[in-house]
Amino acid sequence: MASHLLLRLPAPPPRALVLRLPRLRVPSPPSSAAPSAPLLLGARVILSSASAIQPARARGSSIGGAGEEDSDGEADGGPPLVGEDSAVFRLGDQRVASWVYFSGILAVVLWGLNVLWIDPATGVGTRFLEAVAAVSDSHEVTMLLLTIIFAIVHSGMASLRENGERMVGARAYRVMFAAISLPLAVSTVVYFINHRYDGIQLWQVQGISGIHELVWISSFISFFFLYPSTFNLLEVAAVDKPKFHMWETGIMRITRHPQMVGQVIWCLVHTLWIGNSVAVAASVGLIGHHLFGVWNGDKRLALRYGEAFEILKNRTSVVPFAAIIDGRQKLPKDYYKEFIRLPYIAITALTLGAYFAHPLMQASSYKLPW
Repeated sequence: MASHLLLRLPAPPPRALVLRLPRLRVPSPPSSAAPSAPLLLGARVILSSASAIQPARARGSSIGGAGEEDSDGEADGGPPLVGEDSAVFRLGDQRVASWVYFSGILAVVLWGLNVLWIDPATGVGTRFLEAVAAVSDSHEVTMLLLTIIFAIVHSGMASLRENGERMVGARAYRVMFAAISLPLAVSTVVYFINHRYDGIQLWQVQGISGIHELVWISSFISFFFLYPSTFNLLEVAAVDKPKFHMWETGIMRITRHPQMVGQVIWCLVHTLWIGNSVAVAASVGLIGHHLFGVWNGDKRLALRYGEAFEILKNRTSVVPFAAIIDGRQKLPKDYYKEFIRLPYIAITALTLGAYFAHPLMQASSYKLPW
C-alpha cells in the first residue's frame, strides 16, 4: 500500500478496528501525516496492523435516499466520488407520512407568511418596506438596500449554521433560517416586480427580433442552476434532519456553484430585457451576494470536509464547463442519465408553470402597497 498508519501503542493494535464516520472517499495521507490525520478527513477509516486507508464512496442522501454504490466504490465510467450523488429519488424509499407532513408544513408556512408579513392589515411587511424606502426617494436605492439586507441575513445565518445547530439543533435552526429569510426574499421580489419599470431607461431592446426568445431560453436554463435545493425538499422543510451536503454529480460537474451561475444568467437577461436603472440595481445586489456566496460556500465546505473538498475543488470549477474543457472533470459514461431524475423533471415543470403564472404573480404583487 502507498502509505500506512503508525500507531504508537504499548501493545500491537487489534487485528481490525473499524470506525464508521461520514463516508467520503479521500486519498491516503502521506507517510509523514500524524496518526490522527485520517480522522480529520471525515472518511470511513479501516485500521489494521498492516492496512492503509480504504475510503468509501459517499452515498447520496437527497430526498430519494441513498444512491447506488458500485462494488469498487467508483462512479459509472468516472473517477471515484468524494461527494454525494445528487438528485437521486427512489419511490420505494419514500414515506407517505413524510410527504403528508411536508404538505402540512408548507400550508402552515404560507398561511403564516401571509398573515404575519404579507397582509397589510395584520403583517409587518408593509411597515418594513416603508422603513427601508424612507432612507431614500430613489427606487434604485431601495431596491439595492432590500437586496443587501436579504444578503446579510441569508449569508450571515448560513455562516453561523454550525454554531446555531449545536445550540438549537439542525431542524430548529432550519426553521429559524426560513422564518427570517423567506419574508425578506418575498419583499425583495415583490418590490422588484412592482417597480421594475420605474427607473431611468438606459436602453430599449424589446422590439428587436430574437431578444424575447433569448431571454426566455436563458431564464429557463437559469432555473436548472438556481434550485439544487430541490434535491432534498424534505430537508428544506425540516421533515428530514437537514444536512450540509457536498454534491458532486449532475449540475455540479458543470459548475461547483450552480446557484451563482443561475442567478447571474437570470439577472443579465432580465436586465437586458428591462434595460433600466432599477434592473441594474437589483442585478448588482443579487450578483454581488452570490459571488460572495462562492467564497463563503467554499470556505464552509473546506472546513467541514477538508481533504475531500480539496479533491472535489480540484476537479470542478466555478466557471461553467471550465473543468470539463481543461480535462480536470472526467465525465462518466451515460452522464446524461444524472439529469433524467425526478428533481430535474420537477424543475422543468415548475419553471414552465412559473412562466405561465407570470400574470398571476404580477397581479398579486400589484395588490400590495410595496
